[in-house]
Amino acid sequence: MAKAPVNPWAGEVALVVDGERRVCKLTLGALAELEAGLGEDSLIALVERFEGRRFSTRDVLALVVAGLRGGGWDVTDAALRSAEIGGGPVEAARVAAELLARAFALPEGR
Repeated sequence: MAKAPVNPWAGEVALVVDGERRVCKLTLGALAELEAGLGEDSLIALVERFEGRRFSTRDVLALVVAGLRGGGWDVTDAALRSAEIGGGPVEAARVAAELLARAFALPEGR
């Protein structure tokens, strides 16, 4: 399997979906879609849920789908629900949290 390059300075995170390593990134469009899809007043509320470990599987799915779309893959919620995630739900949650962290924080040393 070819590895897709990941640039943490650009907010990118890798996730293996159905055996293929994909790049995830929360672009401005992906963030707007995510905010609308989750019905939050702000994305800060979602960040706070992840920081407090009060997130749902729906939150994880929405974040991962938005990140995959931001990374250039036109995936649907339904397609991701039936896909095999490398590392399972725990890895999906880790990637979701990392996407949020990279979207709202400067990389170390900046």
